[in-house]
Order: sequence, then structure tokens, then C-alpha cells
Amino acid sequence: MPHLFIRGISVEQVKTISKPLVQELADLCACGMDNFTLEVVNSTFVFDGNEVPGYPFIEVKWFERGQEVQDQFANIVTKHVHSLGIPEVEVAFSTFRESDYYYNGKSFATE
Repeated sequence: MPHLFIRGISVEQVKTISKPLVQELADLCACGMDNFTLEVVNSTFVFDGNEVPGYPFIEVKWFERGQEVQDQFANIVTKHVHSLGIPEVEVAFSTFRESDYYYNGKSFATE
């Protein structure tokens, strides 16, 4: 955790930024790189009856870390996506409460 769901960016592009991106995010969140999951979602985008290129959109699912860390996280993600020559990207956060997240049947709230 955190889990980044990536749309509108190719697998090959994500591969090129994955290591430096995750390293920088792990440093920010003070956790190991192995806590992160990058999932490239294969989506088909349709507009006006035609298949169109997808808009870069990254959804981050994580535990609350405060507004300052969230802002920095979004800026780091944006910087790495821009480094691919992609001029625009949207980043959205969904926050889990520890009591609602389970690992092997145990709530994170009980740990």
C-alpha cells in the first residue's frame, strides 16, 4: 500500500519511470519500495462513436498521510509522467480507513 491504478499510459512508459518513481514515493512516505503496487489498467476509451487515446489518469488508493504528503505525492507522480513527454495527467486519491482494510483476515486497525 499505496496502490496506483494507471490509465492512459502504456506499460512500456510506466516501466521506464517505475523505479525512480517508486523510490521517490517510498522516501516521501517513509516506507519500503515493496509497499507500492503499480497497476496499468488496460482500458478502451470511446468518444463520439470512436475509439480514442486514453487520457492519463492515476488513481491512488492508500491510507491517509495528511494533505502535505498527499500534495507532494501528486507532484512527484506528475513530474515523472511529464518526464515521458506527456503534458497533462490527473491524479486522484481514495483513502482507506485502517479498520476497513484487511490482510489475511486481520484488520489493520488491530495491529
